[in-house]
Amino acid sequence: MLSKLVIENYALIDHLEMDFSEGFSVITGETGAGKSILLGALSLILGNRGDASVLLDKSRKCIVEGTFTIKGYHLEEFFIVHELDYEDTAILRREILQNGKSRAFINDTPVNLALMKDLGDHLVNIHSQFSIITLNDADFQLAVLDNYSDNVQIIRQYRDNFIHFVGMKKEVEELVRRENLAKNDKDYYQFLSDELESAKLKEDEQEITEKRLDILSHAEEIKTGLLHALEILSLGEQNIADRLSEITNVTNNLSRFHSSLKEISERVRSNQIDLRDIAAGMEKIEQDVDFNPAEINSLTGRLDLIYHLEKKHNVPDIRGLLTLQEQINGKLQEATSVEDRILAMNKEIGLVRDRLIKEADKLSGNRRKVISELEEKIRKTLIKLGMQDARIKIELTHLEELTPDGMDIVRFMFSANKGIGLSEISRIASGGELSRLMLSIKSLISQKNLLPTIIFDEIDMGVSGEVAGKVGEILKKMGESMQVIAITHLPQIAGKGQSHYWVFKSNESDAARTQLKKLDQKERVHEIAKMLSNEKVSEAALKTAKELMGK
Repeated sequence: MLSKLVIENYALIDHLEMDFSEGFSVITGETGAGKSILLGALSLILGNRGDASVLLDKSRKCIVEGTFTIKGYHLEEFFIVHELDYEDTAILRREILQNGKSRAFINDTPVNLALMKDLGDHLVNIHSQFSIITLNDADFQLAVLDNYSDNVQIIRQYRDNFIHFVGMKKEVEELVRRENLAKNDKDYYQFLSDELESAKLKEDEQEITEKRLDILSHAEEIKTGLLHALEILSLGEQNIADRLSEITNVTNNLSRFHSSLKEISERVRSNQIDLRDIAAGMEKIEQDVDFNPAEINSLTGRLDLIYHLEKKHNVPDIRGLLTLQEQINGKLQEATSVEDRILAMNKEIGLVRDRLIKEADKLSGNRRKVISELEEKIRKTLIKLGMQDARIKIELTHLEELTPDGMDIVRFMFSANKGIGLSEISRIASGGELSRLMLSIKSLISQKNLLPTIIFDEIDMGVSGEVAGKVGEILKKMGESMQVIAITHLPQIAGKGQSHYWVFKSNESDAARTQLKKLDQKERVHEIAKMLSNEKVSEAALKTAKELMGK
């Protein structure tokens, strides 16, 4: 509930600070005193837009601050979700700067205007002669039915599931779009993968193959050269190996005459052994190397394939081809996983849809159960408000498709006068009838509403006398379960208030200023008597005022 309101430098208000009470409160004052200014200032902390035109003194900023008691209204989750500090008392502050820009704060934390409006919608409902247009809004009508049928928690859970359902459908649509776009690419990638897979590439294959082909291509040259070298080294009549053997024998024989020749003899012998090993190696290579046209053709074909793939994919070596193959296979696997994801999500969507249909059926059942009762109670309340011939019918139509509100659409059909058929509320001409119908509806759902505060701006439009008294009784009854504040011109309604606030203009330095005062009992009697007496307050008016107040 709204417990305190502070307004500075707004319209005709220089500084105003007022505490508000629980239950039913009334605000009265002469026309033009500034009652609408109070609502305008309050609307700023409920998220409405404002600009520099509202500044009384253009040299300083406007500040509106409201203190709300929010304990018991289940707003903890709202504060957690929006990363705000929760306390049982919430302070909403709005500042309009001299340049027209504004700032908004919740518990001293800066917030955007949308968030402030979101919280404001949970705290206060302002009912004015302009807001009764919502009566013909299908969403409002369905909200009334859900509120009365205790569907609030069910519809909240249903909407969470519905948002999840819509989100999954959009995700599947996006996956299908991606899948369709990638179909040709998938075929192409599959072709590339098959081509690379069939090549059976090995990382060091290219280098080994190139070396082997180089040997085979020069086999004759290698064999000829090696045979010539072997002829010199070990096979010819005057080969090096044999001559070294002779040198070894000579130096070995002479070593008995000169000790140094012994070492030379051993070194020559060691070289002779090395040369024979070299000759053996060369001989083996010569024997292994053979001109093989079939193998040359095979290796040439293999290298042609490798070179072709490297050029096709613009990579320098087989390592690049193998990396590419991994990437292509990854894309193919991703495409397959998209298909699997679509199948899995479609299955899950089906399960969520079944659950939503069950929840929607439950919502429909609860709505239908209370329609007759709600129609009758609205009708009886309208009779109290002087509309004896009023009729209302709530039509609930079942849909085939799921919507954010279930599978129903609702229409409130209304007739205010005998002999006039039921029609949609938008065709009702009388603002007074609309106002009383809205009051009837809100009075019935007020006890079940989680909204802390409702403000009625001139709910008395089009009513007077005994009906006005009934309006006052209804507002007072509503005040037993929530904070109700009514701005009124009628003494019959003002008399029912548990608290009474008076809006007036004072002249300060030849300038009018709007002020607000909470009246005591004596002041209340005089104010209500004034409302009854035109100019001069008579004793009869004072007596009537006390009667209206129940004194």
